Amino acid sequence: MAAQDAAPGSTSASKGASSSWFARQLALWSHVMEPLRPLSAPRARATARDASWPLAPELISVSRARRLATAQVGEWRLNELADTVELLVSETVTNALCHARGPVRLNLRLCGSHLRCEVEDTNSAAPVRRTACADAEGGRGMELLDLLAEAWGISRTATGKTMWFELPVPAPERTCPPDGL
Repeated sequence: MAAQDAAPGSTSASKGASSSWFARQLALWSHVMEPLRPLSAPRARATARDASWPLAPELISVSRARRLATAQVGEWRLNELADTVELLVSETVTNALCHARGPVRLNLRLCGSHLRCEVEDTNSAAPVRRTACADAEGGRGMELLDLLAEAWGISRTATGKTMWFELPVPAPERTCPPDGL
């Protein structure tokens, strides 16, 4: 029987089981084995609840990020969040561009009752909270996140870090039922 298993072109139950085991392992670990999607490309194909844009590593990208984010929020009919999203995207993208060398990616995602915004960059160092003087031009980004976002944080990635914040999505306007019932 051992000679048959070793013969070229022969098939056996153990060999079939071995290849299906390999296929299962490959499927389970495919996200680890696939190359990382570079920050200079969108994270994935845009969907009805997920959008992603690469940003050039230059400060002019901050205004582009604001325009993209507010347009997407408008497309999702979340106009109540537009000003807050614009301000917080501006702060997080500016921080990424000032402190990271390389591309940056902006991601927006509707997750249930929250809008999640992520800014990915190539610097693994977390931002440092500073106390800004009254006349300082910067240093208030984390305070703004504390005040305006429901939650925010930093996640380390294989290529650097992702700074994210979440805003609650307003409930759809309730209309009165006919006849006041």
